[in-house]
Amino acid sequence: MNITLNREKAEVEGPTIRDLLSEKELPQKAIVVAVNGDVVRRDEWGGCRLREGDEVEIVHAVAGGGGEDDLIIAEETFSSRLFLGTGKYPDPETMNAALELSGTEMVTVAIRYMDLSGERSILGELDLSRYRLLPNTAGATTAKQAIKMAHLAREAIGTNWLKLEVIGDTETLWPDTTATVEATKALVEEGFVILPYTSPDLVAALRLEEAGAATVMPLASPIGSGQGMVDWASIHRVVERISVPVVVDAGIGVPSDAALALELGADAVLVNTAIARAEDPPRMAEAMKLGVRAGRLARLAGRMPASPAAHASSPTKGVPVGL
Repeated sequence: MNITLNREKAEVEGPTIRDLLSEKELPQKAIVVAVNGDVVRRDEWGGCRLREGDEVEIVHAVAGGGGEDDLIIAEETFSSRLFLGTGKYPDPETMNAALELSGTEMVTVAIRYMDLSGERSILGELDLSRYRLLPNTAGATTAKQAIKMAHLAREAIGTNWLKLEVIGDTETLWPDTTATVEATKALVEEGFVILPYTSPDLVAALRLEEAGAATVMPLASPIGSGQGMVDWASIHRVVERISVPVVVDAGIGVPSDAALALELGADAVLVNTAIARAEDPPRMAEAMKLGVRAGRLARLAGRMPASPAAHASSPTKGVPVGL
């Protein structure tokens, strides 16, 4: 069969889009396929039959530039590894300035009952063409409550992406991992893309991955505390065992915390209070961006082996003596 593939003539054997991708050994993540100008949904690739003379276009689906070190979550591509929250800022102008300087591509929003006295929605303050919205279930204390909030978020915002939070202790805001796994299973079955907030516990992370979570989001330290990476060893264990992206969430205080998370192998960090409550939020947002970049570069570069003994950097042979 002869078709036009990305504006060039091509001869293919397989009758469907999925056959075409396999035949050409093309990746099937983070791409978009159009036939004769119409985008074909991913779940239709196996049943969409190609015909003689069809014009097929295959393009990268990228968010922000398609670099060599992009982050992929649930087949969506992100060039920034810094995700931001939208709460606690002194005003919308400061929030938007911080988002701009952070370079973020994904921001979290909370779902709450409307203040009928006329409170404005956060959606009216955000440039929705620039950011993927990640609604969260902050405040939920049971799996049932979180699932209900997920349904409301999907209807209100129009996305099936969700940051799942189920709090087990209201004083420390520590997550209820059992309820989080339960809610993850239920929501994944309903077609949600779940990014669950969890403790830095390896077994909990493994259970969430088994439940179908798109990421695992272990806390660095208690929400809003700014204590930083107090249990970095646990985060490292999670990173070493989990195959889905690991996003360190909660407790980041300064850019060096973000850098350490990325150095340990985390794929991204989510930061809110450390930026929103800084004396200069936009400047801190930019600093966080640089911290994330530094940490990621260090991880890719590979650190030197640690040694229990000192090793001179300069040669010791030929040192002048007796002076």
